[in-house]
Order: sequence, then C-alpha cells, then structure tokens
Amino acid sequence: MRAAVRIAAGLWVAAMSAGAAAQAPDLEVLRKQVEAAERAFAKSMADRDLAAFTRHLSEQTIFYGNTRVLRGKAAVVEVWKQFYDGKEAPFSWEPDQVDVLADGTLAHSSGPVRDPSGKRTSRFNSVWRQEAPGVWKIIFDKGQPISEAEKKLP
Repeated sequence: MRAAVRIAAGLWVAAMSAGAAAQAPDLEVLRKQVEAAERAFAKSMADRDLAAFTRHLSEQTIFYGNTRVLRGKAAVVEVWKQFYDGKEAPFSWEPDQVDVLADGTLAHSSGPVRDPSGKRTSRFNSVWRQEAPGVWKIIFDKGQPISEAEKKLP
C-alpha cells in the first residue's frame, strides 16, 4: 500500500511539474513581441501616424512629462498630438534593451531618444503590459536625461 501511495504521489508531482513547465511563458518570444511593439510605436512618430501611436497606449497609461504627469490614454493623446502635427518628426527613439518578467505579464523597454539630426538627447523608459495574448500596451512611460558623454555616442 505504501509503495502505491509513493508511486501515486510521485506521478502527481511529475504531472504538476510538467504542467507548470508547459505553462511557463517563452520569455524570448515575449521579449521579441515587446521589441516589435516598441519599434512599431516609434514608427508611428516617423510615419506621423497619431492613430498608430494611440493604439499602443493602455487605457490606464501614465506618461511622465517635464512638468506634469499625464494620466490615461485621452490625456496622453491630447498632449502628444502636437508632436504629430508637422511633416517632420521632432524626435525619434528605438529600443536597445527589453526585459520581460518571468510570468510574462509586464515588460520594460529602454533606449535612446534622438533629435531630428540624429543626436542623442535623452533616454526613454517604457513599461508594457500584456493585455491579451501577444497584445502589449504601454502603462508607464518616462524619459530621463543622459550624460554629456552619452550625448556624443552615435
């Protein structure tokens, strides 16, 4: 009887471990999804496409500006639409670092922000939430100053 209980317990543990392993997210796949989302988000600026920009924002998004915090998609779009008015983008950005939590629900992307001439001016930091399978939306966004040495990097 004890042998049967040990075997059953061993099988249960093995089944639970296999189930947990099968459910673990593929972090590299998720990292690539977030990187692609960030690149598409940046492309919205280059393409002068405010609607595409808007699609990347969570309803609860928070953007930290120089003088105030913008809370919610509508508030962010209201302020950011000025950056989409002209023929030329006032700045650009691209990710050079993307990390995803082990559970696959949140991610962080970061990279340089450049002026129209290509000179580094700052660094962006965005937190993304997976709101549906394969659908990532920005929940937090904040820029940060960079050092004089960083400004000289290509």
